[in-house]
Amino acid sequence: MKIDLLIRNANIITLDAHSSRANILASYKGRIVGIWTKAEFNTIKESIVLETNAKEHDLNGATLIPGFIDTHNHLLVYAQNKAQVDCSSARNSNITDIIANIEAFHTQRNDNSWILGYGYDDTMLAEKRHPTKDDLDKISTERPIIIFHISNHMAVVNSKVLEIAKIDGSMKDPEGGYFGRDADNNLNGVLYEHAAMSYVYDYIPAPSHDEFMELIRLAAQEYVAQGITTNTDAAVGHTEYGIHIDSMRDDINPMRMRFMFMYSELLEGGFFEKYDAKQLNQKILEDSNGMAKLDSAKLFQDGSIQGRTAALHQPYYHDSNLYGELIFPQQTFNDYVLKLHNLGYRIATHGNGDRAIGSILEAYQNALDMSPRNDHRHRIEHVQTATADDLKSMKDYHIAASFFINHVYYWGDRHKSIFLGPERAERINPLKEADDVGLLYTLHSDCPVTPISPLFSIWAAVNRMTRDGHVLGETQKIDVETALRTMTIYGAQLNFDEQDLGSIEIGKLADFAILDKDPTAVDPMTIKDINILATIINGEIVYKNKELALSL
Repeated sequence: MKIDLLIRNANIITLDAHSSRANILASYKGRIVGIWTKAEFNTIKESIVLETNAKEHDLNGATLIPGFIDTHNHLLVYAQNKAQVDCSSARNSNITDIIANIEAFHTQRNDNSWILGYGYDDTMLAEKRHPTKDDLDKISTERPIIIFHISNHMAVVNSKVLEIAKIDGSMKDPEGGYFGRDADNNLNGVLYEHAAMSYVYDYIPAPSHDEFMELIRLAAQEYVAQGITTNTDAAVGHTEYGIHIDSMRDDINPMRMRFMFMYSELLEGGFFEKYDAKQLNQKILEDSNGMAKLDSAKLFQDGSIQGRTAALHQPYYHDSNLYGELIFPQQTFNDYVLKLHNLGYRIATHGNGDRAIGSILEAYQNALDMSPRNDHRHRIEHVQTATADDLKSMKDYHIAASFFINHVYYWGDRHKSIFLGPERAERINPLKEADDVGLLYTLHSDCPVTPISPLFSIWAAVNRMTRDGHVLGETQKIDVETALRTMTIYGAQLNFDEQDLGSIEIGKLADFAILDKDPTAVDPMTIKDINILATIINGEIVYKNKELALSL
């Protein structure tokens, strides 16, 4: 048996079908060739042939698990945020703080370039409102300024941006979004949903190629530092695709990537209209030297709960007249889904509110009834307010879910008191119900909406603790091993990668995370505090925690 990597003295959690444990692992050319307990290894060690320059690592009892798989986040957006003004609640308790931070940036870089900010949350600000163009105009009316909401479903711009984008008070609201207005019906600079924000997108200058590569390098290192080995960018156009491929070809991003392409890129008039799903996946494999694949065609059918743009059956708790809106009329949405389905694409649709989830299910069921397809693994993203009937329908039609579990912590208290009310909030992200019906599901961070951390998502799924220290949805908790599976083997299944990834088994790829503690053996409340000691992809160390004593 040839070996070029030998890991000894480990607590190996394989997450295979039998929940096996082991102590020693070997790989060769990036694939696992042996897994043993100490006793088993002693009986075969004489047959091992260590290659020249083979690497041996003694983990001294540390825990080895399959590399984490985050099935929904936005790596490129997170990378770009690193060059923007931090408007998040962690640094800003009120609008005055936000203005002061942008003002400091404006003074430091005193030119006419755009100022971009990210992460403000109106519900966390002392004023309990969005900043407006009047607030941003206090900084400058000559320099374009835009700051993005924490949900990335809204933004605020100053007067200069409205002028550049030719947005004025006489314009009708676009389908699937709207322009914010004050009490006198004048534009207030708030742009709701991508339909309204898209009027501005084309005018925002992108970083240079070299700047982008450096930002991605920094972001990717933060991802692998959290034990992530496979990552899905959940909204990719042809420009973003080119940037991703460049970063992978130049070894700037070491992760395996999966791409959700925006639906418009795949249909008539889109950049990739000449490809069907199989052809586009082959192109991605070739362009990335096998490190990236097609995930899906991406659509949106509503907005965000905390932005009050998610489409609900019952009104928002704090406003009996507010229900949120669907992005597409049902027939239009059905037609898009059917076209993409018939081109062979797996479809992933953003749906937070139960009315949006119902609309998505109707479109998926229509496509599958009209054009049956085995093992399609169509998926719904976030699925936060799915009803019991929704989950059953998803199971019946083999539709998967990727839950935005971090919401329980970051917005759970406000879901209960502002957005959804106590009864609906208790069921947000109904993981145990999904588990009970046998649904294929995963967890995700939606970074940069919430910080990238699989261990935090696992902690949130197991404990369902809110920011204020309350348990939200006791009956929706799942056990630790199941939570680990949602970000490993279940993620591999969702990605059509279960033959190669997601568990530690002979023949699979040597992608691992090394932890300083066993998540199944600690107080569940401390899971989020476990340290990542190292991350391995294809048998090579891509991250090592320099602050902790691990000799790798």
